Amino acid sequence: MKTFGEKVVAFNRNLKFTGKLPKGFQVMNPFLENPETLVVMQRFYEKFYQDHRSRKFIIGINPSRHGAGVTGVPFTDTKRLESACGIKMESARTHEVSSVFIYDLIEAFGGAEQFYSEFYINSPFPLAITKHTKNGIYLNANYYDDKDLFNNVEDFMVESLKKHISLGLDTAEVFVLGVKNAAFLKKINDREKLVGKMTVLEHPRYIQQYKSKEKQLYIDKYLIALNKA
Repeated sequence: MKTFGEKVVAFNRNLKFTGKLPKGFQVMNPFLENPETLVVMQRFYEKFYQDHRSRKFIIGINPSRHGAGVTGVPFTDTKRLESACGIKMESARTHEVSSVFIYDLIEAFGGAEQFYSEFYINSPFPLAITKHTKNGIYLNANYYDDKDLFNNVEDFMVESLKKHISLGLDTAEVFVLGVKNAAFLKKINDREKLVGKMTVLEHPRYIQQYKSKEKQLYIDKYLIALNKA
């Protein structure tokens, strides 16, 4: 029987989005674009998920181009991948706002080994989405930012969620990051009946950008919610 980590690695290695996207949007797939991403991603899941334990599911939106869009590990930029997880990435150096909050939370929880032994983080759309601006640059985009975008990726999201759950997740209660994300996932879940209770938490990026002075209060809120799991 494959370990939890081996299942995740297999999922990531076979991860491809071949659907159409509205004009101006594109999908980043680091597992196809950077050979080192596959290496560090596999090292991460071998280090923290080499067992058959069930985990609670923390559900993000979709990866950022500086976090999992590079490392292949949700909410983990290269800085945190090295400093908190002990895995160095040579081909890239990234800083991602949400990763700062998540790893402050992980430290408060007891460290990466303890946290990842109990929780699995991923997203219904598990690849980074970017939008081309009028200034000629690409910015992070959320799957729900555009109605046509959501319509084009919804089926892929449902299948991805089913695959995540099949890894061996405890879905009696899941933790959804972001209020708007939760609203969209609730509509999907009402139809598909994928998970049980959905506990909604403010998104790490929102906290870091707009509530940084109250950051410890949000870490405490997360800890209360997760420790009850």
